[in-house]
Amino acid sequence: MKVAILGCGAIGGVVARAVRDGEVPGADLVGVVHAERTDPPGLPVLDVEAAIEQADLIVECAGQRALAELGPSIVAAGTDLLAVSIGALADDALLAKLRDTGPGRLHLCSGAIGGLDVLAAAARMGGLSAVRIVTTKKAPTLIQKWMDEPAVQRLRTAVEPVELMRAPARAVTAAFPASANVAASVALAVGDWDLVEAAVVADPKAPLTSHVITAEGRAGDYRFEVRNHPSPANPATSGVVPHAVLAAVGRLAAPTGAFV
Repeated sequence: MKVAILGCGAIGGVVARAVRDGEVPGADLVGVVHAERTDPPGLPVLDVEAAIEQADLIVECAGQRALAELGPSIVAAGTDLLAVSIGALADDALLAKLRDTGPGRLHLCSGAIGGLDVLAAAARMGGLSAVRIVTTKKAPTLIQKWMDEPAVQRLRTAVEPVELMRAPARAVTAAFPASANVAASVALAVGDWDLVEAAVVADPKAPLTSHVITAEGRAGDYRFEVRNHPSPANPATSGVVPHAVLAAVGRLAAPTGAFV
């Protein structure tokens, strides 16, 4: 399977080099689509059109905006797309365009969390009555462009945890696009954006990034807690994310008896 990577930052760079170095059986790197002025050393660089033409699978690691702008043309050309910036799919029209029109297929990456298969099964078995996800990160990584200066200073000088937002997953995903893809993943797993309540907490003392997911329904009660080390290249994302992407690429490149 010929693979192109869209984006070459903290996630895409790790993925591209691993595929280049033969760490994913059945996958060969054709290049990266890279927006920066300086090309990444040791990696072939393509434009989007060349990537679509040469690749069987394009792995999106470039953010919600890139997924929204480029994703439809990728699947329309018949190339499969593995999406990492799942928060963009809070736009129902975009989700329908990527998932339902083809001929390329849309695949989703679980990223920094787990338990999505159980949530999907529980939602299917009589539904869920409540689903919540609380994401806690180091305070400076949660500064957003829409925040005014007092809010930014509050985060920079905080000495105790501060809850920044608590709302339906769709709203939180839009407000924290680099930090709330996990909330979008939960909402997509259970099939209900309005049911999932998401909260974002800034904690200046947090050694790890944590995601606590709870759910109740006819099938049972569930609680998942994930605590990830931040990426050394970009503390706004978890270091495990590129490896979740590589696992997903591996399952697509050489299907075995592994969980999907």
